[in-house]
Amino acid sequence: MRDRISETVRLWFAPQRLRDEGTTPDYRFSLANERTFLAWIRTALALVAGGIAVDQFLTDLRWGVRTGVAIVLLAGAALCAFRAVNHWVRCERAMRRGEDLPASRFPVLLASGTALAALLVIAVVVLGLAGR
Repeated sequence: MRDRISETVRLWFAPQRLRDEGTTPDYRFSLANERTFLAWIRTALALVAGGIAVDQFLTDLRWGVRTGVAIVLLAGAALCAFRAVNHWVRCERAMRRGEDLPASRFPVLLASGTALAALLVIAVVVLGLAGR
């Protein structure tokens, strides 16, 4: 398992090594894979912006609540960025090997974390916990 993780991480920084595996897929599929990667990176950037916005602009929220929501969003951003590159490598490898594309539970985790942050803010507003 450790070797597999190490090999995957090496491919993150040396994607040209993927060319040694299997056959070159139709370039349209590789470009679609890259667009998906970029969409995940945009999602990560949006979560970073949301985390910073919560921390800097929702100053009426108590410090602990504001910090908690910001951390959930920023942690989601970090996970999303790592997931983007990992999924890109896994999909590219699968296409080159003629295998099925890998399934992922990450979209559910990301949606759950984002929903949790939103519900936390809603609860704070409804319950009137805003205030320093």
